[in-house]
Amino acid sequence: MLLAIDVGNTQTHIGVFRSEELVDSWRLSTDREATADMLGAQLAGLLALRGLRLGDVDAAIVSSVVPQLGHEYELGSERYFEGALQVVGPGLKTGMAIKIDNPREVGADRLVNAVAAYARFGGPCISVDFGTTINYDVVSSEGDYLGGVIAPGVEISIEALSQRAARLFEVDLEAPPGTIGKNTQAAIQAGVIYGFAGQVDAIVSRLREALDEEAATVATGGLAEPIVPHCDEIDEVDDLLTLNGLRLIWERNAS
Repeated sequence: MLLAIDVGNTQTHIGVFRSEELVDSWRLSTDREATADMLGAQLAGLLALRGLRLGDVDAAIVSSVVPQLGHEYELGSERYFEGALQVVGPGLKTGMAIKIDNPREVGADRLVNAVAAYARFGGPCISVDFGTTINYDVVSSEGDYLGGVIAPGVEISIEALSQRAARLFEVDLEAPPGTIGKNTQAAIQAGVIYGFAGQVDAIVSRLREALDEEAATVATGGLAEPIVPHCDEIDEVDDLLTLNGLRLIWERNAS
């Protein structure tokens, strides 16, 4: 079995695969202070929920935008995975050419999403990942990673609004009862939900225009669910996009 781990700034998404089948997956808050042993204990506890042990895992692959946690997973590789743990980064084969100014700048999660999106559609595509930031990543018809757009995420904006405006407060991220807010909470929800949906549609439309090809668009990430239903430019939603991208990259390096 393969353990796929996507470490984001806010959330960590973990999945266990048996061949191409996803056995189970979990979303957890990212703990930047976690040590290799803490991470190992956490993974062992999650697997136990399915009646599995760390010893049942044959290999693991990690994508991390938090450098210190990527390092901690590497430290735990020998102890918990008998060295069969890979971290997405330079030297790991992805099967995708990176056509940006400095290929080392691209975030591991962005590249993993691009690999998964291209494998899903087999042609030009855009992945939109709703996390701490909203990442838009573009792949050409030839399967080249062309770059994309990074925008502030939903939670960042809500937190900034409540911190900078004394009479406003954080609200649950859900659709308001109507477009015109009849109270402060509904007004904030309308601004967040419809504002971000409008941003997504505008950016995806501009990316499609710049790409000058009919590009399929897939959304993923822990904060996609409340926003995507109000978007017109998103074709599909795949909560497992990044995990499947990790599985694909592991397969390309397994031989």
